[in-house]
Amino acid sequence: MIHGILWLLQVVLGVYFFITGIIHWIVPPGLPAPMAWMYELPRILHQLSGTAEILAGIGLILPGVVRIQTHLTPLAALGLVFIMIGAAIWHLTRGEFQNIFMNAVLGGLSALIAYGRWKIAPLRDRSRG
Repeated sequence: MIHGILWLLQVVLGVYFFITGIIHWIVPPGLPAPMAWMYELPRILHQLSGTAEILAGIGLILPGVVRIQTHLTPLAALGLVFIMIGAAIWHLTRGEFQNIFMNAVLGGLSALIAYGRWKIAPLRDRSRG
C-alpha cells in the first residue's frame, strides 16, 4: 500500500514541479494573484529554480518507470525539500504567508517521498530485481 501511495505522490508532485519549472522559464503574463511574486523574482533565480524543479520532477518519476538509477528518486525529492525551504524564505521576506504554507506542504510531501523511497519502500533497479 505504501508503495502505491508513494507512486501517487511521485507522479502528482513530479508533474506539478515539472510544470512549475517550465513556468519559471517562460513567466507568462496573467498569472493568478498567488503567483504574482514570479514577476519580481530575479531572472537567475528563475533559471536556477526552474531548472532544478524540472529535473526533480523528472527524477521523481522516470527512474522508477524505467527502473534505472532508482537511487535518484529520493535524491530528487530531497532536492525539492531544499528548494521549498528556499522558496519559504523568499516568501517570508515578502510576507506571503499563504505561499509559505504551500511551500511547507510541498516540502513535507517531498520529504515523505525521500524517506519512503530511501528507507520504507525503495525502488529497485532492473538489474537488482
